[in-house]
Amino acid sequence: MGWLFVALAAGFEFTGVIGLNKYSKKKTIPSGILFLGGFGLAFAFLYASFNYLQVSTAYAVWIGIGTAGAVLLNMIFFGESKSIARIVSLVLIIVGVIGLKALS
Repeated sequence: MGWLFVALAAGFEFTGVIGLNKYSKKKTIPSGILFLGGFGLAFAFLYASFNYLQVSTAYAVWIGIGTAGAVLLNMIFFGESKSIARIVSLVLIIVGVIGLKALS
């Protein structure tokens, strides 16, 4: 159940990232709701995961998934750089997250 909460937290973090990107470009109520709602729900689900998982592991996995996901979303949808160095760095983050999950 804990890993489900971490996955939901990461998914809502993606929503928050999209809302943040939109809100930074044009401050509208829908983009603000997307931004605040996404991150609010992300923190709520992350907090719920602490009842099942070690805080350090759940938080590190959530940050890794969120960071990698945010970079991928921005590369795909918002035209950020797709350099080899960024892609290799993303792979390293993903390997680290998989390692933490595998050892928990």
